[in-house]
Amino acid sequence: MVNQAQRREATIAAILHVARALFGKRGFAATSIDRIAAESGLAKGAVYHHFASKEALFTAVLEAVQADVAKSPVPASAARLTDPLDQIAAGVLHYLLATNEPHTRRILLIDGPTVVGWQKWREIDARIFGAGAKAAIAHALGAGAKAARVDAIAHLLMGSVTEAALVCASSPRPNVQARAFAAELRAMLEGVRAAEVS
Repeated sequence: MVNQAQRREATIAAILHVARALFGKRGFAATSIDRIAAESGLAKGAVYHHFASKEALFTAVLEAVQADVAKSPVPASAARLTDPLDQIAAGVLHYLLATNEPHTRRILLIDGPTVVGWQKWREIDARIFGAGAKAAIAHALGAGAKAARVDAIAHLLMGSVTEAALVCASSPRPNVQARAFAAELRAMLEGVRAAEVS
């Protein structure tokens, strides 16, 4: 027997599924709560019962999409890399390619910063990817790396990747652009390692 909590979870999941598809295909501005409700098989009031506004629903979708990108497995070729800097560059390339899938690009990179605001958009990104970026940099620099340096380089890396993702989002050839950025980032990271050794 399905209890109230399970029904609530199922309703939220249905709303998020439909909203994600519509936001990804049509964009935030062209997607109405009425349309989301209709395609979810719900009354509009049921959507508002779980999400106070279209912006709140979009934010939940944005977080889910970002989390899915973070959980998506890297290609086997990247998983076999042993140099930490190669691993970081491969991870960045994986992120740039994943975020440039058309629906993901629209939600994360085109509508995301505008709808939720730059600060909130960065907070979501930092929450989902920040710890991983710091861990990757710490691993690349080795056990003796100072925490302040790891933190600074991680912020610089995330800022660079964010800018690269936004440029890719408006590029006519986003995957080609993503590969070029990942290659340049790998060369830049070599300088970070050289500075650590000297």
